[in-house]
This record gives sequence, C-alpha cells and structure tokens, in this order.
Amino acid sequence: MSNLQTLEPAALWKNFADLNAVPRASKKEEKVIQFMINFGKRNNLETLQDQVGNVIIKKPATAGMGNKQPVVLQSHLDMVHQKNGETIFDFDTQGIDMIIDNDWVKAKGTTLGADNGIGVASIMSILESKDISHPPIEALFTIDEETGMTGALGLKPGLLSSRILLNLDTENDTELTIGCAGAVNVTASGKYEAVPVQNDSFAFRIIIKGLAGGHSGMDIHIGRGNSNKMMNRMLSFAAEKFNISINYIDGGGLRNAIPRESISIVTIPEKEADTFQSFIKEQDHILKAEYKTTDPNCAIILEKAEMPSSVLSKEFQKRLLRAVYACPNGIYRMSPDIPGLVQSSNNLARVLVKDGAYSILCLTRSAVDSEKTDLAKAIISVFELMNATIILDGSYPGWEPDPKSSIVSLMSGLYKELFNGSPEVNACHAGLECGIIGEKYPGMEMISFGPNILGAHSPDERVQVSSVQKYWKFLIETLSKIPVNK
Repeated sequence: MSNLQTLEPAALWKNFADLNAVPRASKKEEKVIQFMINFGKRNNLETLQDQVGNVIIKKPATAGMGNKQPVVLQSHLDMVHQKNGETIFDFDTQGIDMIIDNDWVKAKGTTLGADNGIGVASIMSILESKDISHPPIEALFTIDEETGMTGALGLKPGLLSSRILLNLDTENDTELTIGCAGAVNVTASGKYEAVPVQNDSFAFRIIIKGLAGGHSGMDIHIGRGNSNKMMNRMLSFAAEKFNISINYIDGGGLRNAIPRESISIVTIPEKEADTFQSFIKEQDHILKAEYKTTDPNCAIILEKAEMPSSVLSKEFQKRLLRAVYACPNGIYRMSPDIPGLVQSSNNLARVLVKDGAYSILCLTRSAVDSEKTDLAKAIISVFELMNATIILDGSYPGWEPDPKSSIVSLMSGLYKELFNGSPEVNACHAGLECGIIGEKYPGMEMISFGPNILGAHSPDERVQVSSVQKYWKFLIETLSKIPVNK
C-alpha cells in the first residue's frame, strides 16, 4: 500500500491502493473483475457481472434516504499501462509502485492509474461505508474504456433503473463535464518487400525519447511532440540527403496516448556515415528548439547497431515516409461554438514496420459524427495511396451536452455553496462513456467530475491529494442532496 494510508480520506486511499495492487490493463481485466465481485460479495451487496464483463453492485439507500432518486455511480476498471523505456516493470504481474510527493501521488516510472482508479476507489468507499448518507446506489464498473469502450458498448438496457448518472472520470476539480467527443480507430496495415542490405554499409539505431506524451484527447491541444511524426520527419529529410535504407521502425503504443518514444534502424553507405551523424545532431538541436516549451526533455540519440540482413525496398520506403508525413495529426478543427474546445483531432499513435509487415494506428476523435467520418476518410485516403488495408473499428458516439438538466443545476449550485466560486460547466475532447450509456438509457441525466489528475496516459501521471479531498467532499454532499423521487 506504500504510505497512502496516511492520507485522507483514508477509506478512499486504502481502496485505491488495494485496486492498484491488481493488474488491470484494458482487455486484460479478468483479475480486477474478480476483485470487484469479491468486494461486493464481501460487503453483502447485490453483485452481478454482465455478459461483457461489466460489474454492477447495488446498495440500498441509507436511513431517511429511501425516498430519494436512485443514482448510478460509474467508473471504468481498466487503466492505461505505459512506462518509461528504462523502467523495468511487468504490468501483467506487478502492482503499481506509488509514492507521495508533497501534495501529489504518483508512480515510479509508470502510469499511476488514477484515471480511473480514483473514481473506482471512491465508489468502493461509498459502497462499504456505514456513515455516508446516500440514495439507492447502482455502482457500474465498466471494462475496456481506454481501448474501445467495449464495456459501455456491450451494456444492455434494463440492467439499471436510475435516471441520474455520476461519471467520476474527469481530471480537473473546477469542471463539471456535460459532453464529450466520439471516436473511431483507423488502422492501416500491409506487407512489404524486403531487399538485401548493400555492401559497405553502416547500421545505426535512431532513438527519440523524453517526450511528454499524455492523453490524446485532453492534451492534444497543447501541441506536444509526437514521436512518430518526429521520426518520420527525420527519416524523410535524411532520405533526401543520404542513401539511407530503413530496416525497422517501432514508435508509440496505445491509441489514446500521445506517442513519446520511437526507434528506427537504418543503413547508410560507409562514406556517408560521418556526415549522417552530424545531420542527426543537427536535427536534435532543431527539434529541441522547436519543442523546448512542450517537451523540454526531448532527446534524439544515434548509436551503432548490428547490421540487419534486409531493408525496405526504395519504392516502398518512399511511399511509407510520404504517407506518414501526410497523415493528419493533432487538431483538425476547433469548436466554432465553445471557445477553446477542440472539436476534431487525430492521434498518429503507433507505427510499426518490421519483418515484412507494417501497421499504423490512429485514434480519430470528434464531437460531431459527420466530421469524425470526414477526418477518418482523409486518413484512409492517405494510406490507400500506398495500397494499405484499412480497418475502421471501435466507433462510439459523442455525448451531446444538456446544460439545463436538473443534475447540472443541482451540482453547479452546490459547488458555489461549498467552494465560493462557480464551476466551469463544459464539454471535453476526451472520450467518456456517457454518450454510449445515454444511447442505451435515453433520458438519463449525466454529469462527469473528478479531482486534478495531470499527465494521464503517461508515466508522468499524478493526482493531487488536496484536490481528491475537495472532490470527495463534493461527491458526498451531492449524494446527500439528491432530490426526492417523483
């Protein structure tokens, strides 16, 4: 548990530590599903698992609250598994190693799992509590939110009876989120011809590391470096100046994380080796200057590598580099209606070129479904020009804001009363499950809120202790003020 037991609220931090001891990668949630089932049964609460793996735990109202409207408390069980390149850690077997750093809790070289573990731990604390006043609770713990939202997509109508849903999955304690973007996965893949390496060549490994990364929705507007785009830029410039041949590219990881690292192996004629090394040093200086504000730890490393047996054909190499160069990345369009809100974007999340096969993964987001389709088609067009096979999957809808709902009015007023200020009622560019759940349960009033979490989806992820205390107070007070059931 590390020393989280010294923090308040004690029950929440204990549950977060217990949860973080359980491996819970997206699509590998078997252990955490069983963990939640055991938790519900241990507390003598009605507990069920649906056909896709979501866990629902129901708790009756506390004394004097039986006439209040039932509430769904909802968070997702999975977390993004990312680590620094030099960190030795097995997410499949190890629990997260957490530390307290002044007013922040973070992990040692990995993601923390505060997204969405703080939400899950909060709900657990309410379910096991003996002294927190609340209406009837339906706790919904969904699976696979981070890589496809298949838990929310697979949720069946009729399992929930509540008409109010509190989603505990946003990352700024001054915000009440009432809308979000939808998304679709775009995957381009195919085979390529490998050719023998030329004689009298040197092999080099190019490494990009130290980028800030982050959440590909919430952080896309910051303009942080994308390691896949950076690597492709360098290789494209190098191909114009030198007779380089690419053997291997491996950049990025999960679709919902801005890629932080990339590695490539190239060969170059011996006579050009010294000049090539000078070129890479120059690119290092250029990129560090361009990204000094957003990615101050950016580093490009060049080192000698073992000579590969084959490289890409020149024709395929040219088509690959041009396609990745042309692929949209970052903001596509800002909202014309909500100042400062990204409406549509794309994250070029993964580029893998290895052993005669390649795959390129994107996550395309938009609050407007027609614009999401338009952007996806632009990406498809780029990769069809290199004869790639394109797959679209994992599509989910956005969540249309309803600023006049009664839960928005209740929580906005309560925030002012508790914290002497007005909350920011807004929409976000991240994907939340509310849009999907709202399709399954029409008319459900939904709102999302949470504590301050920085660096989500990256090893820099951290959650603010004092903000968790503020958020917890807000959650408890909201439950106590839920209106009477009509």
